[in-house]
Amino acid sequence: MYRDLDLMIRPVTTNDLYALWELTYKEESPEWKKWDAPYFEHKEITYEKYLTNQDNLVNQDDYWIIEVNDNIIGTVSYYWEHKPSNWLEMGIGIYDPKYWSGGYGTRAFKLWINHLFYSLPLVRVGFTTWSGNYRMVKVGEKLGMTLEARLRKCRYYDGEYYDSIRMGLLREEWEQSKVTKEFFT
Repeated sequence: MYRDLDLMIRPVTTNDLYALWELTYKEESPEWKKWDAPYFEHKEITYEKYLTNQDNLVNQDDYWIIEVNDNIIGTVSYYWEHKPSNWLEMGIGIYDPKYWSGGYGTRAFKLWINHLFYSLPLVRVGFTTWSGNYRMVKVGEKLGMTLEARLRKCRYYDGEYYDSIRMGLLREEWEQSKVTKEFFT
């Protein structure tokens, strides 16, 4: 568990599952899905069906919740792009629109990046988003990440083509960054 004032990231517990389901799968077209890879299909599922996956959600190293004042607002996660070379990609979802553009995603990602670098033998962390998700690109920039790749016009959504954006950060950049010094001192 890591905390930044009113914000905390921590592993998921069974008590969190209903709230997570409400935020992520209760609705057919939740507002957050317009920003989080909307070119991939999203389906509403029942709570009972959601619970069949609880072993992959509860007490996992790669999937944590974001809370603000004891309210679950989102998740942070990672997956191995290539584990033998310690190539990890991470993600974040702020599902409650009340918490968009308030700095919560940046604060949660700072905690998550710090956790990943200091709990795993990583030399790099990164994420992939799309050019339509300008908030996510801004989070990467605020955290000192480098634009490592731009695949042009490969994401099609709502009648338009968008770029796929890959951003990354090296351990030594994180350790020397102004962001880290301001945040952890």
